[in-house]
Amino acid sequence: MTVATALTITVAGQSADAAQREGSAAAGECGVIFDDFHYSSHTDPNLQARGWNARDNAGGPGVPGASWRAANITFPTFDGDKVAQLAASTDGTSGGTVHAELRQTQQRVREGTYATRVRFSDVPVSGSDGDHINQTAFTITPLRYDYDPLYSELDFAEYLPNGGWGETGPVNFHTSWYTYRLEPWDAWRAYTAVHNSHAGWHDLVTQVADGHVRYYVDGVLKADHTVDDRGNPVTPRQDMTMNYNLWFIDLATHSGGTSTYQQQVDWAYYAKNEVVSPADAVARAAWYRAGGTSFVDTLVAGGTCQPTTPPTTPPTTPPTTPPTNPPTDCANAQAWNWGTVYLEGHHVKHVGKLWRARWWTQGSEPGLTAQWAEVGPCS
Repeated sequence: MTVATALTITVAGQSADAAQREGSAAAGECGVIFDDFHYSSHTDPNLQARGWNARDNAGGPGVPGASWRAANITFPTFDGDKVAQLAASTDGTSGGTVHAELRQTQQRVREGTYATRVRFSDVPVSGSDGDHINQTAFTITPLRYDYDPLYSELDFAEYLPNGGWGETGPVNFHTSWYTYRLEPWDAWRAYTAVHNSHAGWHDLVTQVADGHVRYYVDGVLKADHTVDDRGNPVTPRQDMTMNYNLWFIDLATHSGGTSTYQQQVDWAYYAKNEVVSPADAVARAAWYRAGGTSFVDTLVAGGTCQPTTPPTTPPTTPPTTPPTNPPTDCANAQAWNWGTVYLEGHHVKHVGKLWRARWWTQGSEPGLTAQWAEVGPCS
């Protein structure tokens, strides 16, 4: 259903001012996404159908050996409205540490305006305080290999209420990435650190246009990034996913028993290839909600603004050597492995299905990312 159709249903009988705002909300020819997170649970079929996934696979970031639990994504009623809620807990051990992530499953967003309303917290909902917890909202792509020049990531917020990464007090990072190397760590990015408490609800608006990434919090410009310290552009170079996660940087400051932290997300909005002021972005979200519209996705109607095809050229020297004659059937295909490099045409088994790599990939899970095409079920 297009925006125009959805709004025709919900705005009948509204004022001329509302009708004018309808045109504004749907005006960007490249389309919009709006989600008010009206879901019953992480297993709600609409959640996946609308492009979201509650993470449950292992890996970074955060404490090595910690787990990511899909059930830690819930959708309670908060202040009279449904929200997406992330929960993370730790008992001070890696095995007793659980993170949470709500993520989009397709890379569809790049330039334009992002807006989201997020509630950060300075204290846990239970247990002792002081952990190096990271509360986030961001867009990202897979890193194909060290210093991948197409890697793209925008951190609308990484809020550390108890410090971490060398900080000792509350700090919020706005970061625009060019690329990085994982081991040894080498980050190429521009970032701005804002040192004060961000507890409570905040409107995060990020504009990406004309070589700039501008980060606003509650209508106030906090950062304007163009290049990293090497002169590389930090605007995204390929389509990304929009995500939220809650995770522990380390366990160095934990004390006592188990501590549990929460983060809430009220809504998310994206206008593709359109620069929208912070006030107008928030107003558009409010207008959708006032009309009873909990979800809109018109990016597929963007004409020439359709998502670009990710590059198919692998690195000159991949970090690991894939098999030279990959199997093409379930009986002989190996199970997908997070750390293995797969080239275009390679087949793997994962969650009872056979998958074919569309291009070079490493660390991108079949069924959740565009790098893999489903071949069929394994009997």
